[in-house]
This record gives sequence, C-alpha cells and structure tokens, in this order.
Amino acid sequence: MTETTPPQITQKLQIQIWWFTALLIAINVGLFGWQILSGVNITDPSPMDAITWGADFTPLTFSGQPERLFSSMFFHFGLIHLMLNMWALYIFGSVAEPLFGRRYYIALYFLAGLMGSVLSSYLSIRDGYELLQHFDPKLLPHISAGASGAVMGLGSALTTVSLFPPLPQQRFWLDKKSLLLIMGINLAFGFTVSGINNAAHIGGMIMGALLAGSWYFSHKTENRVILQIIALVLASLLTLGFYVYCNELSTGLNSLWNEILRQNQLSF
Repeated sequence: MTETTPPQITQKLQIQIWWFTALLIAINVGLFGWQILSGVNITDPSPMDAITWGADFTPLTFSGQPERLFSSMFFHFGLIHLMLNMWALYIFGSVAEPLFGRRYYIALYFLAGLMGSVLSSYLSIRDGYELLQHFDPKLLPHISAGASGAVMGLGSALTTVSLFPPLPQQRFWLDKKSLLLIMGINLAFGFTVSGINNAAHIGGMIMGALLAGSWYFSHKTENRVILQIIALVLASLLTLGFYVYCNELSTGLNSLWNEILRQNQLSF
C-alpha cells in the first residue's frame, strides 16, 4: 500500500480480521463487570480488591506469585482506566492484528505486556534496596495493573513499521506523524502525571519496537516465517531472563517483603 492509496476505512469495521482484539476487549470488559458485581468499587477499587483480582504487587509477585505479571494485564483501576485502555486497544489492535498476522500479533501483545510488568517490577526492586537504607513513602512498592503495557507495545510496533518504506504486501498505510505524536503524548503524560506506571509503558514499547522491527525485516528475506519464530523465541528468552534476574535480585529483600506483607495483612 503506497502513501497515495490508503485503505478504505470500512476495512477497520470487518471484525473477522481483528476478532482476537475484539475478544481481548470482551474479556477485559467481562472481567471488569464481574468485579463490579462482586462488590469492587466501579471508579476506585481498593488496594485489597486489586490484589485479590491479580494486580501486580512486587512483594507478592516475587514471593511465589509470578503469575501476577500476566494476570495484572486484565485488571483495571476503575471504569475510566478500562475505557481508555480498551479504546486504545481497539485503535491499535484493529490495525496491528491484520497487519502482523494473528499469531505474531498475539505473541507481540502478551510479550509486550509481560516485559512492561517485569520492567515495572525491576524498578520496584531497585527502590526496595533504597528503602532498606532510609524510609521514604515514595519508595514503597506500588500496586500496578492494566493492559496499557501491552497496548503501548502495539502502538510502538505500528510506529516502528511506519518509519520504514511500506512493504509491497503491507495491508495498511500508517501515518508516521500521528503515531509519533500519540506515543509522545502518552510518554509525556507518564512522566508528568502521578499514578501512571510509565515503566510498564516503556517496557511494552521496547518489546513492541523490537518485534515490529524483526517482523518488518523478515519480509525482506525468503525465510520470513523462520525469522519471525526466531524473533519470538529470542523475545521470550529475553523476557524470561529479565524476570529471572529480577527474581535473583529480589532475594535480598525477602525480609522487607515479609514485613510489608505482614503490615498489610497479606499472605502468599
């Protein structure tokens, strides 16, 4: 697709080409509805509710519950948080899914989300060592959740592809200026507005850019599928290796984690 012949906008409405994105949105909305019916506050969930529903809390995540790195991608802190993430997921996902191919898209989405969670945990662990030296409420581990790491990974992936000349078989024309502006605004908000887990955004963006670059250049070779599989395997190993490193790094904080859990009456 060339710059002078963008696709018809009606392509975006053909849900059969982005049904997994629609499924992700449905799962997130369905879980949110279930949480509300079970008594979770619709606008401001309590910290205990967030933890109960799988949010990422470093003292628990690195004390035997690593699944929180994944489950936290499906919990949102209120209706506005959910709506913003689901709108962004629709905008990016309905383009990224048919562009990258469903299997590659699914892997990219979850790897970006996991990398965002692990990077967020790494910064929390680093703050934990500073907390051992001197008490500062700002260094206490925060509860984090939401699909934004994975969604920002999709946005970063589309932005990365937009920087290169369109491939002959590329399905969508990507507006480089708009994508760069959107991603820049999101990063700026993350650095200036409190309560936004910018580490998760950055981690997701890094993974999204790496996998998008690999996808693009794989189309320049005859071994496209093999190179894409290699890229996904390497990305998975990178994420796993980073998690293992964080897990080892956190062992020196076991006493701190136990104290935080005791004070908050949490167990694992």
